[in-house]
Amino acid sequence: MINETYKNMLGAKSVIRELSEYATARGKEIGYENVFDFSLGNPSVEVPKEFTDEMIRLLQEEDTMTLHGYTPSLGNPLYKEEIAKSLNKRFGMNYGPEHIFPTTGAAGAISHAVRAVTKPGDEVITFAPYFPEYNPYITGAGCKLTVVPADTENFQINFDAFLELINENTAAVLVNTPNNPSGAAYSTETLKRLSSILKEKSAEFGHTIFLLSDEPYREIVFAGADAPYVSKFYDNTLSCYSFSKSLSLPGERIGYVAVNPACEGSDVIVPMCGQISRGTGHNCPPSIIQQAVAKVCSLTADLSVYETNMNIIYNTLIELGFTVVKPGGTFYIMPKALEESSIEFCKKAKDYDLIFVPADGFGAPGFFRVAYCIDTEKVERAMVQLRKFVKEVYGK
Repeated sequence: MINETYKNMLGAKSVIRELSEYATARGKEIGYENVFDFSLGNPSVEVPKEFTDEMIRLLQEEDTMTLHGYTPSLGNPLYKEEIAKSLNKRFGMNYGPEHIFPTTGAAGAISHAVRAVTKPGDEVITFAPYFPEYNPYITGAGCKLTVVPADTENFQINFDAFLELINENTAAVLVNTPNNPSGAAYSTETLKRLSSILKEKSAEFGHTIFLLSDEPYREIVFAGADAPYVSKFYDNTLSCYSFSKSLSLPGERIGYVAVNPACEGSDVIVPMCGQISRGTGHNCPPSIIQQAVAKVCSLTADLSVYETNMNIIYNTLIELGFTVVKPGGTFYIMPKALEESSIEFCKKAKDYDLIFVPADGFGAPGFFRVAYCIDTEKVERAMVQLRKFVKEVYGK
């Protein structure tokens, strides 16, 4: 008999993917340059030349057995060493290679981290707005995902609601900063308070509550934003990272789990991740990508276009009377719709070939997400269309 759980998931197709597919089909009708597709968070900038050069060098010069052979089950030693050195230099940490576990992107990192610090039946708490794929990551580990309602004033943490929901079954808290979908970056004040609560509740409940930090947008931070390194605030933190955004390598699916050296079980969590891989069939990212990224892990692509695009969109939204929190990073912004239903708002926007994502699935009904990882020229043309849409439909 086939697995009914996964069969039933077939009916829950991603709204984002559906909208992206619609935009592609619409583009075939009128030209994709005339479809203002803000649905998909796919990086739009070139990879660093240094990455391309290293890939070419590896293919031309490296021994093929070394280049394409199996890596150790816990990852390529060079990759682990270079990641640890980079994090230590940038954030004042003291990671060793034994604290780094290579994964297929941040999704693989979260899936391993959850399994390493929970058991089936445990509860994991996250904060709205949140990435909806957390649901299969958490439930797939046999855990319950509890979502704290959003603080829609600034998209920091709704601590009053959090304190009502945290309980003795809470094994881990999952944060995402800078945040998809809101673009907000958790401030020093927010992270200090979160750390204090986790320490207090761990003592009260008699077990460690781990902090899982999902941070693929860590390098996309805008001028003036307070976006500190999460693991600096709480010892029992596992950082989950992907190079998909910083190096513009989403299709390569390369990331890692970094276990704070002061974390409970820091000497065994990475080996445990290796055992988790045995049960999930993960078995490390591709060898060549680990080797190439090891040489460029402290670099980034030219990410400046995202801040340029954000400012254009934010200023236009303010001009048109939208309620919106200015992002501190990422390539997302999440305004409040001009009517109660963001789903209806986004349907009406489609008539103007503006493709936005209702934020209901992110835990923020009434808001919508705009992914502005597209060319600036197209952003500027989209704002002309947005003004037309708002004037004709909402009289503004």
